[in-house]
This record gives sequence, structure tokens and C-alpha cells, in this order.
Amino acid sequence: MAGRLQDKVAIITGGARGMGAATCRLFVAEGAKVVIADVLDEDGARLAASLGAGAHFRHLDVRDEAQWQALVEDTESRFGAIDVLVNNAGVLLFRTIRETAKDDFERVTGINLTGTFLGVRTVGSRMCDRGRGSIVNISSADGMKGANGLGAYCASKWGIRGLTRVAAMEYGHKGVRVNSVHPGGIDTAMGNPYAEARADVNKRYAMVPQQRVGEPEEVARTSLFLASDESSYLCGAEIAVDGGMLTGQYYLGFPGAPGV
Repeated sequence: MAGRLQDKVAIITGGARGMGAATCRLFVAEGAKVVIADVLDEDGARLAASLGAGAHFRHLDVRDEAQWQALVEDTESRFGAIDVLVNNAGVLLFRTIRETAKDDFERVTGINLTGTFLGVRTVGSRMCDRGRGSIVNISSADGMKGANGLGAYCASKWGIRGLTRVAAMEYGHKGVRVNSVHPGGIDTAMGNPYAEARADVNKRYAMVPQQRVGEPEEVARTSLFLASDESSYLCGAEIAVDGGMLTGQYYLGFPGAPGV
């Protein structure tokens, strides 16, 4: 039985670990040829080796325009025309606006937002020329709301949301769909840097409807849907994979809250 991405070629940035690695594994399992693009060379090479002939690792600093161009050329030479791009690479900075240095702000926005822009422009241009393709931009639940201590991160993720909408308008009539995914708290090295026990992490999500942290595979499955032909009429969509975080938070003790 053919996979949902059978014979498609995909580039996944930030693919060496976390949500990116989960997405790489799932895409290969569904029949895609995947290029794992990341600055984490050892992790990326190890993941590619574990996935076999359907995967290849390529070093990529998403802020570097020349590296993007080289990545596209290498991918097309190795696997053929690119069908899917998942812009997943990102960094997180916990710091108040008053404490955030300009260099720190520009580093976060450079990786999260400028990196996504370069992917959308470089890979998306090739897709538009061929008249087909799907681009999945990983934003965040914090790209739809504010969060104290995350000024640079929120700014970058709101930017991805806006960029996605514009790209959907400019690329949609050329046969290229562009959508964004907005994860809430996900149990990865970035979201859980101290590798706390799941039960302890879940306590921080007591005010969220599902009352737990998310799994990387849950985000990967959403990216798979958007990458596949099953989502053929989605363009400019924003999908929150957040356990209900954006829906609202409980007033504990009021009717309808947990335990009431």
C-alpha cells in the first residue's frame, strides 16, 4: 500500500531532533524522500543513517542565502524536484523585552523568521515554476497571542504567520499551497530543556483543556496532512496543535472546570 507521501521529495529544516526529527521519520515512513537540514551535523547524520536510503542529511544555517541555494540544487540532483518544504528550524529565548539585547533579538528573528522567509522564497520559487508544491511553516501558539518573557520569540512567530498568509496569496494561484502550524507546549529539548518528568511538565498545563504537554509526533502528523494531497484545498490555513491552549484557560472552581 502506497504511503501518503509516496515518491514526494521533502526538505525539513531543523530536522535533526525534536519536532523536526519526528517529522522526518514520519515522512520517510509515508514514502517520501527526505533531506534533513540542520546545523546539528552529528545528530542529523545519525538520524539520516537510521532512516536508510530515503533520507539524506545536509548542513544548513537557515540564515544563509547561499546555503539555501546549495541545498536546493543538491536536493534536486539527489532526489529530483522538491514537492514539500517544512520550515521547522527555530530557537527559543526566555527574556523580558527590557533584558533582551539587540543582538539576541536579531538572532532569534534571524533563525525563526528570516530563515523561514529564505526557505519560502528559494524553494517556493522552484515550486511556482513547476506549478505544484506544499510549504508548511512551523509557527507557534505564541504566534497568535502574547507571552511574557518571549518578546523576540513571539515577534518572530507572529511574523511567520503573516509571511504565510502573503505567500499563500502570491503562490496559491501558481499551484503552491502555503500553510502554518501553531504548536503549543511540546515535549522536546527546546520545550523541556531540563528533561523533566512528564508528570511534572504536565502540571504546568493544568489550565489548558487537555491538561498535558504535546508530543512531537502530534505536530508531525499535522505537517504530514498539510504536505499530502489530502489537504489539497487548504491554503493560508493556520492550524493550532496546542491541546486547546488558544481556546482559553480555566477559571478553576467555576462550572465546567476540571473537578467541578
